[in-house]
Amino acid sequence: MSPFNAIAVLMTLTAGFVYVNHRFVRLPMSIGLMFMSLLVSVAILILEMFGVPAGLQADEMVTGIDFSRVLLEGMLGLLLFAGALHVNLDDLAENRLEIIVFSTVGVLTSTFLVGAVVFLLSTVMGWEMRPIHCFLFGALISPTDPIAVLGIMKKAGAPKSLETKISGESLFNDGIGVVVFLALLQIAIGTKRLTAGGVVALFFKEAAGGILFGLAAGYLAYRMLRSINNYQVEVIITLALVLGGYALGMALHISAPLAMVVAGILIGNHGRRLAMSETTRTHLDTFWELIDEVLNALLFVLIGLEVLVLTLRWDYLIAGFLAVPVALVSRLISIGGPIMVLKRRRTYAPRSVMIMTWGGLRGGISVALALSLPAQCSRELILTMTYVVVAFSVLVQGLSISKLVRASAG
Repeated sequence: MSPFNAIAVLMTLTAGFVYVNHRFVRLPMSIGLMFMSLLVSVAILILEMFGVPAGLQADEMVTGIDFSRVLLEGMLGLLLFAGALHVNLDDLAENRLEIIVFSTVGVLTSTFLVGAVVFLLSTVMGWEMRPIHCFLFGALISPTDPIAVLGIMKKAGAPKSLETKISGESLFNDGIGVVVFLALLQIAIGTKRLTAGGVVALFFKEAAGGILFGLAAGYLAYRMLRSINNYQVEVIITLALVLGGYALGMALHISAPLAMVVAGILIGNHGRRLAMSETTRTHLDTFWELIDEVLNALLFVLIGLEVLVLTLRWDYLIAGFLAVPVALVSRLISIGGPIMVLKRRRTYAPRSVMIMTWGGLRGGISVALALSLPAQCSRELILTMTYVVVAFSVLVQGLSISKLVRASAG
């Protein structure tokens, strides 16, 4: 199946699922779309078990779309920029300490805890995973997914300060998680030795470089926006900022996701207030909200269809189900520990730790990173574990987080 035909089929499926969900199912869109695409995928697999060749075209479509590259090198920059546009800089600054701690110390702590527990489970269960492979899984599953979190937390009704903490953390910790993942991957495949200096240098280049590049690119776009008053041109400038900036960031080997978050926050605050007319603000918001909704819909349908490329072995599925509580408990510890320390100087909403633990959703970024692993890094086992954790996170945690928030408020 050609790339165009694969995209055409995916878009048609997405439109059908969106209609059915809106008309009959009425779940939050990302959850409903993933649920329906997962049901279709499971139905195809069951038919194939009975000898019905139902999955040939579906397999061709899914394998014809490189999910890892499509998300990490295409959709991610657009989605992060669209999400960051609506982040209030004052709220972010007020909660900056928590966001920095959660997105750095929290990710590193969770990576270590998940990796250590999975290695113990691997030894007991006979999965034959090397320690570095276990920590790779910890690195890709620890960051919360901003695409999943932002869409669902908007409707959860959490207190504003808590929503800012969760959303802000999710925007920044995926960039940190990717840096940790890349460092561990280089060690796992033997391209680099484990040295503290090398890891710090990689972190500084990727993370700090991405932030500085995002500020520079965002400021250049801001100056261009301020010098004109034509909403068509201004919308095109922001689109060029994302596509061109993301591509250049990747070419420079810095964190392009962090760059787009920083650029989005700059344009969404200073750019919106000082460089745009009311007409431009309206058209810009409409354009990026539409981009966000369409790409989110495509992404969650594609996540559901990715079950077709999994190696469905019982021992792999058991490993995935065991990974769910491991990921949740590690999230609880990595968030709860810092909050216990910060509570001495900060005030938190009731059950903040519980809400942040349950609201820390995993999504497409984790699946994309798992798909990018080479075969020698326990790829098939890690991919299945990742998929089970992501499916539980989106379908179970995403569907129940609003109830938990309401129960905490009451």
